[in-house]
Amino acid sequence: MSAALDLAPLWLTLRLATVTTIILLLVGTPLAWWLARTGCRLKTAIEAVVALPLVLPPTVVGFYLLVAMGPHGPLGHLWQSVGGEPLVFTFTGLVIGSAVYSLPFVVQPLQNAFESVGNGLLEAAATLRASPLDRFFTVAVPLARPGFLTAITLGFAHTVGEFGVVLMIGGNIPDKTKVVSIAIYDHVEALEYSQAHWLAALLLAFSFVVLLGVYAVNRRYRLAQA
Repeated sequence: MSAALDLAPLWLTLRLATVTTIILLLVGTPLAWWLARTGCRLKTAIEAVVALPLVLPPTVVGFYLLVAMGPHGPLGHLWQSVGGEPLVFTFTGLVIGSAVYSLPFVVQPLQNAFESVGNGLLEAAATLRASPLDRFFTVAVPLARPGFLTAITLGFAHTVGEFGVVLMIGGNIPDKTKVVSIAIYDHVEALEYSQAHWLAALLLAFSFVVLLGVYAVNRRYRLAQA
């Protein structure tokens, strides 16, 4: 019965990871393409900003997001001025925080995949009068398919495993912001180790399958390219 009670955080986590991954693909794909193709002097600085969540503690990222999305923060004030609900301690706030924190896990694999495409095929398509948009969708995207798979998988999995960021900006509200990682923490605090074991084992198995799939796909792609 207690295990059934944990299904609400599980479904909320899957919903959060799905929405975040879709948003990251929409935002991260053009950003990764630009980073892979640009010669702008600011490229290195932008790459460093994108990679910041890899090295910053989640509580640091969560704190600054909390300040920015609070009622008096720039993002929170702007959002509420156009009729939106408060961002902190809401699912919308979790999505924004998760997108920021998981951004490098989507952008970096896509950037690496786009960089591996090279210029030859793109220039050949240009000689056939293909527009830049056509070259992107008919040449770059198919060749970068393994990168897209890695980006989707890592972005989704990383969002599922978040704790510090979602706790800082979402708190611990059942059916609203209480995701699996926070539910595990609650069970441990309450000495409910069997429930904690159930959820932790689920995340452990999920993470292993995700990484196994990513490595298997990348290895198959490298062998096919050899």
